Amino acid sequence: MTPLCLTCGEPAGIGLEIASKAWDALRFEAPFFVLGDPRHIDGPAVVISAPDAIDPAGPLPVLSHDFAGAARAGQPDPAHAQGVIDVIARAVTLAKAGQVAGICTLPIHKKALKDGAGFTYPGHTEYLAALDGKPQVVMMLACPGLRVVPVTIHIALADVPKALTPDLLRDTLRITEAALKRDFGIAQPRLAVCGLNPHAGEGGTMGQEEQAWIADCLAALAQDGMAVTGPWPADTMFHAKARMGYDVAVAMYHDQALIPIKTIDFAGGVNVTLGLDFIRTSPDHGTAFDIAGRGIADPTSTIAALRMARDMARARG
Repeated sequence: MTPLCLTCGEPAGIGLEIASKAWDALRFEAPFFVLGDPRHIDGPAVVISAPDAIDPAGPLPVLSHDFAGAARAGQPDPAHAQGVIDVIARAVTLAKAGQVAGICTLPIHKKALKDGAGFTYPGHTEYLAALDGKPQVVMMLACPGLRVVPVTIHIALADVPKALTPDLLRDTLRITEAALKRDFGIAQPRLAVCGLNPHAGEGGTMGQEEQAWIADCLAALAQDGMAVTGPWPADTMFHAKARMGYDVAVAMYHDQALIPIKTIDFAGGVNVTLGLDFIRTSPDHGTAFDIAGRGIADPTSTIAALRMARDMARARG
């Protein structure tokens, strides 16, 4: 199969350590290469000349991308910022040219990117959307027992009611439904939507948004043929029996979505960007500078992210 591209992420973090561990686990079932500076990899690696030059029986393959210099574990260097940004852009170019089946991005350190290269995006997701020319994409977190989508993401809780609009909710649900059909092979995805307020507003006694517009928005989409239900009280949506009734839970804000999935599968969660022309997954953790270079980083989420990218590529055909 066409290989996957694993971007190097922040060189001072745990990314390249878990890349080596992921290669040992996946070399024959989900071949990939690292896009980054070979000098930053502590362990066996081989520089390849092109994405299709992977030897699964050999050491970790690296498509070389020069950085400013060596990396020190746990100590981000702003001089590496432009290299990190350029690797992401180069991976997108490879994906859009069909040279890789999908992209899996290792964690970045946003402050280092801002300090070293004036990076203005909140994170990977927004930068990838800009590179792909998409005005809106959707973040989904997934593990074997649950898929969740937050409608609003990295904003203060006090700002959520203002940011949450009928257009944003409608577009998020449509992008999510289309991606579950295209990338996950679900013919008629079932979307369950959380209320914004406790008990989904409890008839307007704990908030008005559900009655004022959320219920009407969902009813209109259901009338158009979407298998969407809600708004449901978020505190009863995530137990095992409830999860059997939907393919994705759509939450109104960040923690409403991420707390349940990190409780269910803290080590194995995968971040997926829906709505791009190419496939993008990522482990659901950060750079972990406190343990970088110690050889103890857990590769479970990166392995799961690479497997999910492989499966999404197969679903797209």
